[in-house]
Amino acid sequence: MSTNTNDNTRKVTTRRLVEMKQRGEKISMLTAYDYSSAKIIDQAGIDCILVGDSASNVMAGNMTTLPITLDQMIYHGKSVMKAVRRALVVVDLPFGSYQGNSKEALASAIRIMKESHAEAVKMEGGAEIRESIERILSAGIPVMGHLGLTPQSINKFGTYAVRAREEAEAEKLIADAKMLEEIGCFAMVLEKIPAQLAERVSKEVSIPTIGIGAGGGCDGQVLVMHDMLGINEGFSPRFLRRYADIGSIMTDAVKHYIDDVKSGEFPNASEQY
Repeated sequence: MSTNTNDNTRKVTTRRLVEMKQRGEKISMLTAYDYSSAKIIDQAGIDCILVGDSASNVMAGNMTTLPITLDQMIYHGKSVMKAVRRALVVVDLPFGSYQGNSKEALASAIRIMKESHAEAVKMEGGAEIRESIERILSAGIPVMGHLGLTPQSINKFGTYAVRAREEAEAEKLIADAKMLEEIGCFAMVLEKIPAQLAERVSKEVSIPTIGIGAGGGCDGQVLVMHDMLGINEGFSPRFLRRYADIGSIMTDAVKHYIDDVKSGEFPNASEQY
């Protein structure tokens, strides 16, 4: 579905995402963690940028998302916000900054909004974090939910396998999705769940669903930028489509540079003062 020039330049807001769902326009979302890449993604016309706690993996080299701190998420969020003109920017609340303590959750969300200037936060979980979500929403902070595979709970589940295949877990996910809508979340991520379930949830809630490994029935899609560009080469789940092989391009360029330095080819006469 094509959009007019006005839509392509008009600032994306939480309200616009709902409007996009209502008219059947798919929502595009990618992660970004730094100024330079966020600027490229935003200028390309992405609708939504997620400053994900996946920065723990792709930026800091951790095995899970758990180690990243609130201060680090604020740093990444601030860097991205300086570059973005059009996209809606959502920052992940990191593990330990909101679970089990709604007052701490609100304080964490306020810090992200005040210090990074981001426009929304994202939180993993359903009924078990309802109080934290409601407290954040009561302060006027937009919240994007996240159901299905919740990587911050990796130690609880012990696997990154597809979630909600069993009926009981699927029914809980549907109930959680309806709860997120009811209490006022503006959208939700559905991660690594059966496509049929994701499509059902998308039809039964009026807020946008953003899928990752959840099939084409969602209202939008999100991928980790480093994965879809082939920078993070060791990760290749079924749901990932690589749109470029930047890892190989960078490797070749660096090798070429090394060769030119070693041989004295760089710098040449026109590259010095």
